[in-house]
Amino acid sequence: MSGRRIDFNCDVGEGCGDDAAILPWVSSANIACGGHAGDDATMRATLRLCRDLGVAAGAHPGFDDPQHFGRRTLALPRDAIARLVREQLARLAAIADEEGVRLTHAKPHGALYNLAADDHATAAAIVEAIAGFDASLALYALSGSELASAGEAAGLRVAHEVFAERGYDANGRLLARGQPGAVLDSLDAAVAQARALAGPGRVRGADGNLLALRADTLCLHGDRSDAAGFARALRNALEADGIRILTIGARI
Repeated sequence: MSGRRIDFNCDVGEGCGDDAAILPWVSSANIACGGHAGDDATMRATLRLCRDLGVAAGAHPGFDDPQHFGRRTLALPRDAIARLVREQLARLAAIADEEGVRLTHAKPHGALYNLAADDHATAAAIVEAIAGFDASLALYALSGSELASAGEAAGLRVAHEVFAERGYDANGRLLARGQPGAVLDSLDAAVAQARALAGPGRVRGADGNLLALRADTLCLHGDRSDAAGFARALRNALEADGIRILTIGARI
């Protein structure tokens, strides 16, 4: 079918957001699977919501560091990174199987995701774990990143990801949390950025210059207190622009 399309995903199952209010507005969910957050009960509850709402369910593995919500970089060798990703995938997949849900994708979380954007060894370890566990899973990776390139080289389906409410540096990487402009708190600013990314595929970096980014999937962080309102407004704005919200399975 013709027309502009994008997947709309959200990080959920983290025990700190109103997932039931967020999920009706998105097409894909990245479910915390016991590393940075989540346990068997939250995974099961989130998978059931995805099943009932028709939302694509994916794994959201991260550093095993719940005290810092997986947002602190840990110095781990390649085999340890591959193992933690594989173990978290397996944990979520086992519960998904019990609930009659098929996992569709995997997306690293937080510091692991950002590290893999530029570090080849980390990217390769993540890709190795996903491909070895289930090569049919799509990989969600920061648009234009090392992780995206590693996934494509390994033959995985790769969804280049952009962010509605995170700021970008001059190289198209996410600004580190704590830096000015790293998080867009204004709904109007997030909607404007989402429209620009989903439409012409442009975002303004911290240096003021426009960056061109491939946008297969748009992310909203589900741990913010206003995530449900953001999700509704973002979806309505994109659809008002004639952009169809479709899962990655319907796109690539």
